[in-house]
Order: sequence, then structure tokens, then C-alpha cells
Amino acid sequence: MNEHSHHALQRFAAIQQTMHRAPALTMLHIGDEESVIVSGALQRDSDEPPVLMTMSIGAVKSARELLRHTPPRPREFELAIEPIEDEITRHHRAVRQPSLLVTESREIKAIALLAGVPESREMVLSIDAMEGVFSRLAAVIQGQPAHTQGIPEDNVFAMRLLILREFMHHVHFEKILILT
Repeated sequence: MNEHSHHALQRFAAIQQTMHRAPALTMLHIGDEESVIVSGALQRDSDEPPVLMTMSIGAVKSARELLRHTPPRPREFELAIEPIEDEITRHHRAVRQPSLLVTESREIKAIALLAGVPESREMVLSIDAMEGVFSRLAAVIQGQPAHTQGIPEDNVFAMRLLILREFMHHVHFEKILILT
């Protein structure tokens, strides 16, 4: 088990101690080179240990490998979606459902702030609010200046948002709880 996986399991256990809102918990971390998912029962006395999954898609790695232009061109971005979807699809069946999706990611917090979610210790980013930010990214990809959309002109940001969007859609999460 590598250092990232060990840390993810530790953070899952810490979050598990404070959550009482759902039968299960799924933690998502979209890293630079890979993404980590930990999913398991919320009850600490459960005999079933949490499942740890590492996806070979990270925001920096995916931007580096899949995008050639900043901002990405429409066809380029469209082609980048497929490998992201494929990787998420390989892992989605192991995610406990129903479960509460959580993250401690500063970058996902930044996406929530761009969506208009008020800053607090616990922020809820709905799929609809996230889609609003994604629509602004799509406008930039179609040629509008990023500053007019109020989002960064940054391929790492674009890929992190894409990974979050595809994860929420393919694993059927309506919201993500961001713990800060």
C-alpha cells in the first residue's frame, strides 16, 4: 500500500467518526497523477472493511496526456472525456450505494466557490451547481475568454472538473460534501 492509499484510508476513518448522515460513505480525492476512492459502511463496527480504489486519472496527468491546447479545443476536449469515463466505469461498481460522497479537496472547494456555494466548514456542491461551472468551461472551450466566464484558463482545472463531473454522473451522486 502506497503513502497516498494509506493516507486516504486514515482520512476515511477520521471522516467516518464524524458522519451520521448516510448508511455509507464514499470519499473522493482527485490528485495530480491519480484519483483515490474509498467507499464503505458508515458504521464503524461493520465487519466489512472499506474498499480502496485507485484510478489512473489525475488532473495534472490527464491534462498533460489528453490536452494539447490551452484552452482545449472542442474536439480535443470531447476526445478527453472517453478515457476519463472508461476509468471511472472500471471502478464504479465497487462504490457503496447509497452513500454520501465527500472530499477534503481544496480544488473541489474552489469549484464550489465558483458555483456560488457559500464558504463554510461543510459545503454542499450539487450536481446542478457543478454543471453550471462545467457550462462556463464549455463556453471557454467554444471560444469565450475565461475571464468573462469567471473561471481559470487552466487545463488542470478543466480536467479536475471533468473528472468530478463524470464521477458524479456515472456513479450517480447528486451532490458532494466538501469538508474544509
